[in-house]
Amino acid sequence: MQLRIPSAAVKAQYVDPTQVVVDPVRHTTSPLVTGGSVVGIRCCDGVVIAADTLASYGSMARFQNLSRLVKVTDNCLLGGGGEISDFQEIQRLLENLITKDFCFNDEHTQSPRSVHQYLGRVLYAQRSRLNPLWNSLLVGGYTAGQSFLGMVDLYGTTFESEVLATGFGVLLGLPLLRKAYRPDLTVQEGIKVVEDVYRVLFYRDARSINRIQVATATEAGVTISEPYSLETKWDFKGFVNPRSPYDESTW
Repeated sequence: MQLRIPSAAVKAQYVDPTQVVVDPVRHTTSPLVTGGSVVGIRCCDGVVIAADTLASYGSMARFQNLSRLVKVTDNCLLGGGGEISDFQEIQRLLENLITKDFCFNDEHTQSPRSVHQYLGRVLYAQRSRLNPLWNSLLVGGYTAGQSFLGMVDLYGTTFESEVLATGFGVLLGLPLLRKAYRPDLTVQEGIKVVEDVYRVLFYRDARSINRIQVATATEAGVTISEPYSLETKWDFKGFVNPRSPYDESTW
């Protein structure tokens, strides 16, 4: 018995054009490589924003030395969580914006507030095209003797506050930031606050590690620290014996 395989031309004769279904264009609806929480606090002499250096591939801690803090101008910085490739696209857009300002040579630079509003318009435009940049961003800066801290989400929503967080940090970190905030809080005190927040996130957030970077924006300019590891403590009573004597579950 001889097997005959019809050619592509023969197959095409039997294709009904009315039954052809073309797949729609697909955009970012399920991020692949993602960054976790970003936290920030506004101080009397500047702004502190911190992020860990982990980029997760699904549930795997794939990239453990990836910076998610960016110096935008001499008085503005950016921290991002969410899809890493989209965050890299945002960095490219900001680089083009700053380069364009430089080429005008009029001694004008983008203020932290203008960068915040620009990102809000960009993310809202992408959301309206049903192709969102899947990120939550914190923008901080210090200019004219005033501190600025704002947030932008993937829908283009923008707002400002004394303390902000993204990702799991909204649930676990924001209450700690609000408790520690004071109008006269200094940058050095703010750094200790965000370190404590990341210790809690490391204990409770599966998409976090204890290796972090801290960025500050002060009158002296923007500084981003080298990554460093936080000291952790694992002999808490609740960690050693997490079950209650009244817990009769089988877990």
